[in-house]
Amino acid sequence: MIPSEPGVTGIRAEVTVESPPDCPAAQASAAADAPAASVTKSAPTDPEAPATEEIVLETDASAASIDESLAALDSEFSAVFSYGDERVYRFERERDRLCFCEAVEAFGCPVRNVHTREGNLVISFHAPDIDTLRRVISRLDERWSGVSVHRLVRSGDDRDGADLVLVDRSDLTERQREVIETAHELGYFEHPKGANAGDVAAELDIALSTFSEHLAAAQRKLLAAILA
Repeated sequence: MIPSEPGVTGIRAEVTVESPPDCPAAQASAAADAPAASVTKSAPTDPEAPATEEIVLETDASAASIDESLAALDSEFSAVFSYGDERVYRFERERDRLCFCEAVEAFGCPVRNVHTREGNLVISFHAPDIDTLRRVISRLDERWSGVSVHRLVRSGDDRDGADLVLVDRSDLTERQREVIETAHELGYFEHPKGANAGDVAAELDIALSTFSEHLAAAQRKLLAAILA
């Protein structure tokens, strides 16, 4: 195994968007009730020409029933290959119709894998650092609903099951962030404690009960994000 280079901070992310209404691949998967194991595309040199994409549907349903299901969709699908339970369909997408993958690639992060699962689109990509990853996820959240991060793995971390969690600090109120940051700075979370609850409350000039209330609320939100 080639060891990770020192200083390499890349992150692999797997992101899902629930039933994106503007993704023909996800729509086809849902209509055919079949997972799409692969989604690929070609980008013509002419910026006015549509992009051609292909999906590989894995199903034991008849070709006629799949074709009928896809015919009801807005995009036009044409079968180009069939082997066993796999059927390859091709469709065209106008270049001005922003797709989920292109929104990620706009940040210089090539999408490495695309597939569908129960009508949802699942992609994986590598971000050079956590700041880039945050910008990507923020952009996706602005454009699509139902975006979730399922797995993050940092470069060089080969521990079994090791992963990262992307926590959106905007979920915390300004007061909750102030409370938890002050508690951390004073050593409230250290063992042994560098400060007790009364010390932190005094530093913040708030009642002990108020400190406890804000801290508990912040911890609930952070734990919900970490354990989701």
